Amino acid sequence: MEDRLQWIRLEPAAWADWEPVRGGLATHELVERRYPRAKCFVVQSTASLAKPAAPAIARPWWRRLTAPALHQGPVPDGAVQMLWANMALHMSAQPQALIAQWHRALQPQGFLMFSCLGPDTVRELRSLYRALGWPPAAHDFTDMHDWGDMLVHAGFAEPVMDMERITLTWETPQRLLEELRELGANLHPGRFPALRGRRWRERLYDELVRGLRQPDGRLALTFEIIYGHAMKPAPVVRVSAQSSVSLDDMRTLLQADKRPRE
Repeated sequence: MEDRLQWIRLEPAAWADWEPVRGGLATHELVERRYPRAKCFVVQSTASLAKPAAPAIARPWWRRLTAPALHQGPVPDGAVQMLWANMALHMSAQPQALIAQWHRALQPQGFLMFSCLGPDTVRELRSLYRALGWPPAAHDFTDMHDWGDMLVHAGFAEPVMDMERITLTWETPQRLLEELRELGANLHPGRFPALRGRRWRERLYDELVRGLRQPDGRLALTFEIIYGHAMKPAPVVRVSAQSSVSLDDMRTLLQADKRPRE
């Protein structure tokens, strides 16, 4: 996802990294290198994850004046020209409200970069649970075309969506489950509502080995990764006999009018 920034002409003066711990702190460092002079807002809503995020995103002492601001609330409206959200959207119980929040945080003509999991994610694990008659292994993930519709509904323009499927493998079922816990959680309303016992866990290990083992002996799961990019367009003023324009919209329109025309 970071590599795609090379095709974006706008270099943001300020950007926001949404939930960087889940999205990968190494990715945050890559974007920081690309925009070293930009102010950065870091939004980490979960208090338990904010603590490990703080030292990982700290800049060296000679760059402290532009150090990222660690927020546990929303970014101020119109504060950034880019919003970066890696692996955050599929974990939201109200994704349309989250997309609208991102739209408000961006300045007009700013852009959104995001990724999330798609419907084919852990399809092997879902099939295994269904065959055993167990409650769903994971909640349903949204198709990329539906994400594009939500972006347009929220006011974004020119959404570009694409996807890829990757296969991850593990040597043991224990390591597989450990990594799945790191990636997220099962938010399905029909999931098993209580804690499981040791006997069930041991059976799960056995079923994973039988159901997911590949010819090389490793256990494999498919992940569908969706990538999205969209712009926040400049405000459009409707002309009538009497028209009213907000002060913020007027500033945006005047700034756009000063740009050189080809």
